[in-house]
Amino acid sequence: MIYFDYAATCPLDKDAASAYIKVAANYFANSNSLHDMGGTVQSFIEQCRSDFASLLGVDKEGIYFTSGGSESNFLTIQALLSEQPKNKNHIITTLAEHSSIHSTMKILEKQGYEIDYLPVMNNGLIDLELFEKRLNENTGLVSIHHVNSETGAIQPIEEIGSICKKHGVLFHSDFVQSFGKLPLTSFTNMLDGFSLSSHKFYGPKGVGVAYINPKHNWEGYYPGTTHENGFRPGTLNTAGIVSMTVAAQKAHLQLEGNQFHFKQLRNAFLQKTKGNSSIHVIECAQQLPSIIGLRVKNMEGQWVMLESNRRGYAISTGSACQVGQQTPSKSMKAMGFSDEQAKEFVRISFGKDTTIEEVEQYAQLLKEMIAETSS
Repeated sequence: MIYFDYAATCPLDKDAASAYIKVAANYFANSNSLHDMGGTVQSFIEQCRSDFASLLGVDKEGIYFTSGGSESNFLTIQALLSEQPKNKNHIITTLAEHSSIHSTMKILEKQGYEIDYLPVMNNGLIDLELFEKRLNENTGLVSIHHVNSETGAIQPIEEIGSICKKHGVLFHSDFVQSFGKLPLTSFTNMLDGFSLSSHKFYGPKGVGVAYINPKHNWEGYYPGTTHENGFRPGTLNTAGIVSMTVAAQKAHLQLEGNQFHFKQLRNAFLQKTKGNSSIHVIECAQQLPSIIGLRVKNMEGQWVMLESNRRGYAISTGSACQVGQQTPSKSMKAMGFSDEQAKEFVRISFGKDTTIEEVEQYAQLLKEMIAETSS
């Protein structure tokens, strides 16, 4: 089967896998233990913390290791809100956020927070003028993702950060789809917190990173926790953290080459589907080339995904299937598409081993599927 779902998860890098096995087998002590074996493990953790700080251009004191992007999003948002006065109960996010952000916002709504969900324009980006108008004296936090997981749209993080700083509002961003694929260090200092996930850049599953600017005096969500300076409970996944760090360093070294490769793959797909009126690729003002969101007109995305799977291609609908009916893509809805159009959405996403031949073959398959259903 040809895998076109790298935005969902990636295979484990071989060097990262080797590091995992070595650490898991030989350096298994709890990093909080006071004996020498615990101290050795703690030194590994701190080296990884320094390595991530260097890759991200931030203070290592703000780096915390977690179980992944969803936990990082939840705990970072909770930590940033913990230092805000009670009147700062207005939060701005977008309709196109990852489900982990939306579920966090639902919890906060029950706690009395007012959540303001911004739409995105038809170019995939937020309207900065509208965003600034929505800020008010009670706005305590903004949480807007960097790269959209369904369309690949790249939000203007620097501009959003500048507006937040001007108004004295805390800014968190979900970097899960962008770390290892885009350079970030030019604007990480604009944020109060961000999140990333190991398995999106060829590291192991079940491990991630949260960052909170050390200037903040936050309180942990779980009381009495000692791990990670009180940020989260539980023995640290040392093997996962070391393996993730190896994968992160490789992704950083290969970033430029991979970006060139992804642009070639995207161009090959666009050229192969050019002129077919049934295939509508979602084009955004700024876009990650490795993610292609599209509609096949008059075909439900769930059917296209299942038929692609039957013919040997793993793609995604970009949304969940509930009670036998496909939920409309939230990113498409946020961009103003109708429910019917949003249900036609599918996503293909590339990895470093994807070939132009594979992409062209799938584009041809799509055209054949369209011809078969219309005949």
